[in-house]
Amino acid sequence: MPPLARRSLGQASEGLTDGRALGVAQLVLGQDRLGRTLQLGEEFRIYHDPTDKITQPLHHRADHTNFAAGLIGSVHAGRSAPCALADRRDRLRLRDDAVPRSAGRRVGDARQNVKRSTARRIATGGRAFLVSVLVVGLPGAPAAQPETRAPSIGYLANEPTPDSIPVLRAGLRERAWIEGQSVKIWERYAQGKPELYTQHADDLVRLNVAVIVAVGVPAIDAARRATKTIPIVMVSLDDPAAAGLTGGSAGANLTGLTTFVAALSVRRLELLRQVVPGIVRATALWNPASASAALDLSATQGAARAHHVQLTTVEVLGDTDLREVFAKVQAQQPQGLIVLADALTLARREPIATCTSRIRLPTVFALRDFVDAGGLLSYGAAWADVFRQAAGLVDRILRGARPIDLPVTRASRFELVINLRTARALALPIPLPLLHQADRVIQ
Repeated sequence: MPPLARRSLGQASEGLTDGRALGVAQLVLGQDRLGRTLQLGEEFRIYHDPTDKITQPLHHRADHTNFAAGLIGSVHAGRSAPCALADRRDRLRLRDDAVPRSAGRRVGDARQNVKRSTARRIATGGRAFLVSVLVVGLPGAPAAQPETRAPSIGYLANEPTPDSIPVLRAGLRERAWIEGQSVKIWERYAQGKPELYTQHADDLVRLNVAVIVAVGVPAIDAARRATKTIPIVMVSLDDPAAAGLTGGSAGANLTGLTTFVAALSVRRLELLRQVVPGIVRATALWNPASASAALDLSATQGAARAHHVQLTTVEVLGDTDLREVFAKVQAQQPQGLIVLADALTLARREPIATCTSRIRLPTVFALRDFVDAGGLLSYGAAWADVFRQAAGLVDRILRGARPIDLPVTRASRFELVINLRTARALALPIPLPLLHQADRVIQ
């Protein structure tokens, strides 16, 4: 508190450097406590010296009735026991420097006609004003910002895989879309139940997502039926033209990527010839309900003719018993098998890989998911690269790009994956040059 001239409380004084000093003291101690502190006699004096330099000795216990000794850290705390109020008045009476107080007035009254209730309202209002001034005056006080709603992304697929949704999240994070802060991701999976795709797609539309990432033809079809306005970023196994995913029939809200590249069929047949030297008979397992699988089969047959390999086919449908399917495969006595990829065979990759191992038939697959499930080897699109590109498309759409202005693209990076554990189970040696070419080897 700034230095104060000796005066009666409530009177103006030239020695008061800051007229609000007592008001601050009143805010700290409270009006009633300050009044009790100063009601010590007809005459009084306020000391502003340090407590250890006060010349007038205090012989009563330091408590809330002593203004100086009531402060934290006072050297007067714990002195003699309290005495009667009259004795305290005598001991605290200041002789030479006493300031007389008008009769009928209490110490602390600003003027005679101020009632207690009015003073309390004034003090309360002053306290609120002081707090508001201090808060507003803080140099670092942030201005109120309007709340903005983070956009949402819907993700619709059959199941989560290590190279799909985690890679998509990482790609978005690299572009400053951090889940839980600047973006929200809603995931929905069919888990091998195609009938759930429609329900999940409708759910994402009700959530008012800004964009839907749909993986696989069933998910893409469900998303297209659910909305004509929400942008859809597809990740497809099918040829876009054969599946009707390009042109006017695709809709203005569809873009994305496809892993289908017909030329890869030639490379897969070459891989089969490397692991089975001198092969002359092979079988292709395919889904006749897929237009893209038909294109893939045609390319594979052309490659087989070019290498003088007799290629037969076996169909697999959604409700087909795989034991019957592989009984047909064995009946043809092939030296190797090629499994063409589509949504159906990918969803049933584990039983397919198990059947190929059971009949000890070297098999080449189109995607690494089959090899992770126990298949021998695969050559196809690198999923991690596909989902990184999908993250780029989502980023552009969230920043205002229109799907119709973003053409559907094909995967451009491919990987060779070999499962040595399966090769040992088949007693099939893998050529060393082929192992050196592999992008990933499962031991």
